[in-house]
Amino acid sequence: MKRERPLVASMVEQVKLPKMFRARQAFPRPKIPVEEIPARVRNILEVKKIAASIRPGMRIAITAGSRGIANAARITKCIADFVKERGGAPFVVPAMGSHGGATAEGQREILAGYGIVEDYIGCPICSSMEVVEIGKNEEGSAVFIDKFAANADGIIINCRIKPHTAFRGPYESGIMKMMAIGLGKQYGAEACHEAGFKNMAKNVPLFGKAILKYAPVLFAVATIENAYDETCKLVAVPADEVAEREPPLLVEAFRLMPRILVDSCDVLVVDHIGKNFSGDGMDPNITGTFCTPYATGGIKAQRVCVLDLSPETHGNGIGLGYSSATTMRVFKKLDLSSMYPNAITCTVLGGVRIPIVMESDREAIAVCVKTCNEIDKSEPRIVRIPNSLHIEHILLSESYYGMVKNIVGLKIESEPKEMKFDENGDLLQRGQKI
Repeated sequence: MKRERPLVASMVEQVKLPKMFRARQAFPRPKIPVEEIPARVRNILEVKKIAASIRPGMRIAITAGSRGIANAARITKCIADFVKERGGAPFVVPAMGSHGGATAEGQREILAGYGIVEDYIGCPICSSMEVVEIGKNEEGSAVFIDKFAANADGIIINCRIKPHTAFRGPYESGIMKMMAIGLGKQYGAEACHEAGFKNMAKNVPLFGKAILKYAPVLFAVATIENAYDETCKLVAVPADEVAEREPPLLVEAFRLMPRILVDSCDVLVVDHIGKNFSGDGMDPNITGTFCTPYATGGIKAQRVCVLDLSPETHGNGIGLGYSSATTMRVFKKLDLSSMYPNAITCTVLGGVRIPIVMESDREAIAVCVKTCNEIDKSEPRIVRIPNSLHIEHILLSESYYGMVKNIVGLKIESEPKEMKFDENGDLLQRGQKI
């Protein structure tokens, strides 16, 4: 049934939307074939210093986070299998700070969404928001971690290394952060964030090094991904080498990050946002929608339009606040009880604000075009991406057609065509099918 149009729709119904063409972005693509991952994990774990740290009878906690890491379930299972082969008793601990609505069940559900379930991994998943104090950091602040991990005989940090979305430093998203904020649960995450993102480059290693000192961390298994969201490197880092070896791995991860190969646009349209794509819903390293002044990058867009939430984000629309307009579809899916704990814990509230809400995709895009200043509204420059994690194929408005031929790594895949909407003004195709 066709929806009734509110009066505000009349303000944007005459806005001209440009024709769009499909383009393919090419980036360096080192990768580990999926079928080779078990052998690669085994190879890095069989190194004498790593394997010797697992002894028969040890209860070993393996961390699993809230990000949509490529092959996360497979890698976690391989680690658990290796622990069992060495005579240990593995179990998985959600290490995601305040995510999942800061509840034990919410965090278990996030892992299940990535396929990290007991039947597949082959070991228990012990989810709790309870923490215990393990010691104090160099500044005298108490350090807390998950109670199950604290009481284990050993901890394996299972994570991805990637540039952070809100600060810069030698340790960003990776091993140190997984310990300091992930294992710290809501309590530890809040303690680390309390001084704000201005101090995160200091606090992440401050808390992380204390955990290495006082908790039974054995080693880390760290993943680096290429620009196509594919596993391209797996490393095992002994606990006593984390401080030295993580920064060069972050530099490598930076080199492999994708980007939108046009530098600026009038309107950036993002089909889906969600915690499976980025902790900020949409990675500002791609979209330019940074929540703090302590990190920069991404495309420069005057307006950002968000059309939908991913199913995997379970209504957590954090990051939506950095868009200019969204749809009623998104508004109805929002789970504020999931969004707010995350925002309060990290002390940054902008990401959970509600932008202007329009009934349809067309109206949301049109209101962004209409409210842009000092642009050619007869030929607005629009860039559309399925999400911030998968940007191999993007859509560009006709005004880019001539210049694309001169951009290295960008190839035209179609002629400019009108955007196709249904009778309600919603795009007929959204997401990775664009």
